[in-house]
Amino acid sequence: MGKTLYISDMDGTLLGADSKLSDTSARIITDLTRRGANITVATARTPATVEIILANVETSLPAIVMTGAAMWCRNTRSYCNTKYLTDDTYCRLMAKCAEYGVNPFRYTLREGETMQVYHNGAMSEGEQAFVNGRLNLGLKNFNIDTPQGLLPTLPGVVFFFAMGECDKIFALADDLRASVDCSVSCYIDIFGKETGLLELFAPGVSKAAAVKQLAAEVGADRVVVFGDNLNDIPMMQVADVAVAVENALPEVKAIAHKVIGPNTSDSVARFIEQDFVV
Repeated sequence: MGKTLYISDMDGTLLGADSKLSDTSARIITDLTRRGANITVATARTPATVEIILANVETSLPAIVMTGAAMWCRNTRSYCNTKYLTDDTYCRLMAKCAEYGVNPFRYTLREGETMQVYHNGAMSEGEQAFVNGRLNLGLKNFNIDTPQGLLPTLPGVVFFFAMGECDKIFALADDLRASVDCSVSCYIDIFGKETGLLELFAPGVSKAAAVKQLAAEVGADRVVVFGDNLNDIPMMQVADVAVAVENALPEVKAIAHKVIGPNTSDSVARFIEQDFVV
């Protein structure tokens, strides 16, 4: 038998409505991992929240984090394959964000140090809630309105993240795709349909690129990917089997090979349980 690699998005796909992994899914994935299944996640999240969410589940492969800007080795609690933005790209992205009145979060990562997140300027209620829900997590520090955040460049920038009105965020994304050499991921917040989310990375960064790299490293000859949102489409398009959950956006269902139950019913874990063959 060949080797299958299973990769699932987290929010809206593997996780329930409470953004947590159910005990049932955790049990199924752990059991399958111990039997030799190759299962991991691909998420826009950083390890700071990935580790908390997956605390009760055993996986043997690195997690694709920050939409593919890095991988996180859970066993060694270390980053690998990290992709950085250049100083020039950083400056151009900052200028474009300012043009659209967007104050992005900037994530920096230097070897041997804790991830630092910088934000300068007024925050919306949504941005403040985003920060409040991620304070004191252990693997990430927030630096709000600090002088360092106003420097022309920051060392070790991995990605930008911004949120705001959909029209503004999607317009900025289109402009950046046309004017700056970077990877752009733009999609609707599953927790608030009026909010657009924007992620900016080094050229070539995507969940799809990371999926292909991990598949090669594992030696997989079959890749099964699960998703629900627009930022999952690229990795679903490079999969042998693309699976959408029932609650996925219509655009995601349209390119999926299979549509399974909703994220609230342990659908991803149960699909893998039925599909996996030792």
